[in-house]
Amino acid sequence: MKNILIFYASYGGGHLNAAKSINEYILEHYNDCNTELIDCMKYVNKTVEKVTTAAYREAAKKAPWVWGRIYNDSQKGPLAHLSTRANIILAIKLLKLLREKKPDLIISTHPFSSQMCSYLKRKGKITAKIATIMTDFAPHDQWLVGSDFTDFYFVANDKMKSYLVDKGIDESRVFITGIPLSKRFLQKYDRKEILKQYDLEDGKKNILFFGGGEFGLGKSRTFSIFDSLINFSNDFQIIAISGKNEKMKAKFEEIVVKNNALNRVKVLAFTNQVPELMSISDLVVTKPGRNDYYRKFGFKITYDCY
Repeated sequence: MKNILIFYASYGGGHLNAAKSINEYILEHYNDCNTELIDCMKYVNKTVEKVTTAAYREAAKKAPWVWGRIYNDSQKGPLAHLSTRANIILAIKLLKLLREKKPDLIISTHPFSSQMCSYLKRKGKITAKIATIMTDFAPHDQWLVGSDFTDFYFVANDKMKSYLVDKGIDESRVFITGIPLSKRFLQKYDRKEILKQYDLEDGKKNILFFGGGEFGLGKSRTFSIFDSLINFSNDFQIIAISGKNEKMKAKFEEIVVKNNALNRVKVLAFTNQVPELMSISDLVVTKPGRNDYYRKFGFKITYDCY
């Protein structure tokens, strides 16, 4: 049996979701593999993990421009050096786990675990193959720290591959696969059944509106966009998802009542039925990500809620 460790970190939900999707696929298609998902930062230091994830949440929620600045500055310079040195120190703790689990393959969906494992491999402490899944649509140099000892890179698009190759990574080690998604997004669903479940009319266009969950699209902008969508036309039905943000849900409901739109707007909290809801939607409105950073690398933003 092959032992596979899948590392992620809890800075946003994307890294964990990608890890879960990879794990799901391996378990369904390979009978000779044991897999285990591990939050690398929580394992190496729970205090550091708690403080840094809390700081990330607060910055992303209350001052997204601060988080954007940190994200960009962490590519090079003092902040990048500090991050790399910290991961080298934390890697010593991770080594204990790796010696215990003896993985044949390490899959990483976050740059911190990639850095720690590549450092240990450079020092001859581990021999496992290392595969890094870049869970974003634009490259960031933190993913490339220790690239000489990372065996495989999986990226979202051809521009990312070109960037890695320009950085000296052999193109035979870079694969364009897209970001891992749950197989549920590929399934077919009974449209009439889903419409009935959410008390929506058949024959009308549906808009699925993601408020950005815990962080939102930017405080008042989220509510302004939501209000504009409701008033755009009575011919549309809207499903608004507020995620785990209770204040956002309450504000959404207030806007719906103000516009007398209870019959055509449904407000949901956190839901695991996103694939089903997307299957009945004609338009999905969500946050576009790090716009300026994507544009820096030539990625075109076709719809921008900002």
